[in-house]
Amino acid sequence: METDALEAFLDTQRIEMPLEPDEELSGQQLPANTTLADRYVIQDVIGVGGMGSVYRARDLHFPNVVKLVAVKEMILRAPDPLVRKTIIQNFEREANILATLTHPAIPRIYDYFTQGERSYLVLEFINGKDLEAIINETPGFLSEEEVLGWAIELCDVLSFLHEHKPDPIIFRDMKPSNVMINQRRHVVLVDFGIAKTFQAGQRGTMIGTEGYSPPEQYRGEATPLADIYALGATLHHALTRRDPRIEPPFSFAERPVRKINPAVSEELEKIIETALEYEPEKRFKSAAEMKEALLACGRKTGLLNRIPDVTTAVATSQIKPLWTFKCEDEIRSTPLYYDGAIFIGSYDHNLYALSAADGKFLWKYPTDGGVVTRPVAYEGNIYFGSEDQRLHVVSARSGKVNWTYYTEGRVRSSPRIAEGHIFFGSDDHHLHAVNLLTGRPAWRFEAAAAIRSSPFIMNNAVYFGCESGEFYCVDFRGELKWRYKAKLAVTSSPWGADGVIYFGSLDSSFYALDAKAGWVIWRFRMGKGSIVSPAMTEGMIFTGAADGFIYAIEARTAKEIWRYRTEHQVSGSPVIYKDSLYCGAADGQLYCLEYRTGRLRWKFATGGPITAAPLVYDDILYVGSADHCLYALLA
Repeated sequence: METDALEAFLDTQRIEMPLEPDEELSGQQLPANTTLADRYVIQDVIGVGGMGSVYRARDLHFPNVVKLVAVKEMILRAPDPLVRKTIIQNFEREANILATLTHPAIPRIYDYFTQGERSYLVLEFINGKDLEAIINETPGFLSEEEVLGWAIELCDVLSFLHEHKPDPIIFRDMKPSNVMINQRRHVVLVDFGIAKTFQAGQRGTMIGTEGYSPPEQYRGEATPLADIYALGATLHHALTRRDPRIEPPFSFAERPVRKINPAVSEELEKIIETALEYEPEKRFKSAAEMKEALLACGRKTGLLNRIPDVTTAVATSQIKPLWTFKCEDEIRSTPLYYDGAIFIGSYDHNLYALSAADGKFLWKYPTDGGVVTRPVAYEGNIYFGSEDQRLHVVSARSGKVNWTYYTEGRVRSSPRIAEGHIFFGSDDHHLHAVNLLTGRPAWRFEAAAAIRSSPFIMNNAVYFGCESGEFYCVDFRGELKWRYKAKLAVTSSPWGADGVIYFGSLDSSFYALDAKAGWVIWRFRMGKGSIVSPAMTEGMIFTGAADGFIYAIEARTAKEIWRYRTEHQVSGSPVIYKDSLYCGAADGQLYCLEYRTGRLRWKFATGGPITAAPLVYDDILYVGSADHCLYALLA
């Protein structure tokens, strides 16, 4: 049998999976508590295919955190050496493709290994259901606005694949069972077993799923337009509940969407019909073009404005903390993850160490003042400042003090570590540089007023602001390189990238300064002042202000990309994780926004204002509130 034909046969057998395992495969499934590669403990079977099973497992490399992974198995049962070789090549191809892809709608790959006659892929665990299951379990039809939102997201991930460098990737098997809907009601594309890099003019084998694959794919011609057809078929199935696998091939024109589901708009029906054109040249020219058509449809029908509300209502009702820990007073600081523990300061004068896995109390270290700074860790020690005018250094394991450093004012500036020293500001008007090992001062730089801005270190320079509005750049010897004067206090901690330093001020401006010379590149005007420390990714800078808005600004031009209104002033600082922005506000809400669009995904209510940045580590989000509680949430 020729290799290409064999590959096609095997892939077709693999993707047309029975809903229940056959007797032979059931007998070969790994029992619960089996450990693979001395690392992955099998918990349960979550999927069954023609070549093996998919398991939920726990990763033991994170003993203090319950890190779940999906383990995809391939059993080499074929006696023919050529068949076995082709099976392994297909499995390795999925591993190789996933290893090159970084996208929020594509599972991350963590590991690939072989044990005996079984090979395994270890993937990001997606907590949710596939679209086919959702279609089958939903009484009646799915809402158009929810399907429209998923369609836009699927166009995004297809565009990412089709524009992949150096070679485009064709998914080749878009169908509802390969579209996971996670707990946040967003799509994740799974099963890249037959995805393939595309080269123009190259013919391949007939691979895909009957009913969803376009005519040219049956002839071995798979281009990006084939994925568009399959997406159209998937949307048709989602809106009509009519499974194309049990219908005559290429017969979508005989069962228009609105004839089956009159609630669907004419605009969306037309988009699906275009995607399902028999001739590839009559379809959308790209997934990006199809996305634009979907966005236009949403704007025209008014559904686009309803999509965030629908997804938020569903997601918010599902948000429950993994655990909470209550202190004796407000939490105004950002937590730190280190060596399986969460370290957080409180206004009750304590630094707490908690188990990251379950929030169990480990120890607390008492100070003589409120702790509002974010701790940092270095070689087994935790460094943090307190309003008792001291920098404290304690053992991460025991909480016992190693040494303290005294200033002459309250320490509200979070410390930063670089070049064997720790840098932080104090209300005594000084930036302090202290030797990490000895606790002795290297130098002090005198500012014009109290320093509550946490320093940012970049290119052998330290950047920080003070309460009189001065913003400074000093070198590692403590010598002034330049100074800039804003109109009011700079409490915001700066962020630097690509030779530019960014910060906000109480004068209602957000500044971008040249990092070397200190001259203004641009200034962005907000409605009110800001104490927020910005975050940055993909050429966008994010901040917030007392006017109640979270802002996304183009870093190069200062153009406003979007703004999102909260219910009170934004006093917490944003963080970016995957494709989401997390930010707290004085209304007590933690907001999760899609950072590219500012669309609300969900919000979580605490019992008090959130004044610091959350921490996200290994898909878990930790945030403190003035209600005295630290919350652990699924990010």
